[in-house]
Amino acid sequence: MNNLTAGTVTAATDAHGITTITFFHPSHNSLPSRVLTDLADTIRRFGQDEQTKVIVLKSEGNRTFCAGASFDELQTIATKEQGLEFFSGFAKVINACRTSSKIIIGRVQGKAVGGGVGVAAATDYCFATTQAAIKLSELAVGIGPFVVGPVVERKIGTAAYQQLALDATEFRPAAWAHAKGLYAELSEDQEALDAAVQAFAVKLAAYAPAALQAMKQVFWEGTEHWDTLLLERAAISGTLVLSDFTRNVIRKAKS
Repeated sequence: MNNLTAGTVTAATDAHGITTITFFHPSHNSLPSRVLTDLADTIRRFGQDEQTKVIVLKSEGNRTFCAGASFDELQTIATKEQGLEFFSGFAKVINACRTSSKIIIGRVQGKAVGGGVGVAAATDYCFATTQAAIKLSELAVGIGPFVVGPVVERKIGTAAYQQLALDATEFRPAAWAHAKGLYAELSEDQEALDAAVQAFAVKLAAYAPAALQAMKQVFWEGTEHWDTLLLERAAISGTLVLSDFTRNVIRKAKS
């Protein structure tokens, strides 16, 4: 199994109606197209599931929540159409979170890079550990955070988004992400993180489903055009990934 076919997305629903969706990839939980598609489909499916009252979105492992785009797949992109298709995967995940009728709780145990920051920002309430530093590295790769930009900017504000997007080689600590609103709560370790996530999910699951659904719609008011916007942004990234600058950066990173 190569890095383009590796990776899993699993889901399980407990007695409280809490559905935990977990993604994994052996390369620091990076996201190739197959995992992106499976993740978006799973979020959409359980967003419509009557037994599910709240969704927890997490990844496996200890150190990295999500490394963002799969460099192995970026290397294979040869046309604008292929580039659009790949980056549309991130658009699908964000839009699946946005349009889900269920509140989605994020559980970020470690570093989030690029698209991983976008996944965290697409949740409705995000818990993290103090080790969960963030970085939007896309500009340093020659691409720019075009697809995840709207959801990150919505969560942390324009000024903070500009800082994160332009200072593309530096991690911001979890405390910075917490202060800017990306993370709602921080825990010292994964044990405390899991306890906090579970307690909050149980609390939400006891609320009236119709009220939660109505709040979800209110939270995301003004984003109805994102089905189109994020695809337009994916096309920009899909074109830039073909540049010599980006190909050289990826080649050096993989060597």
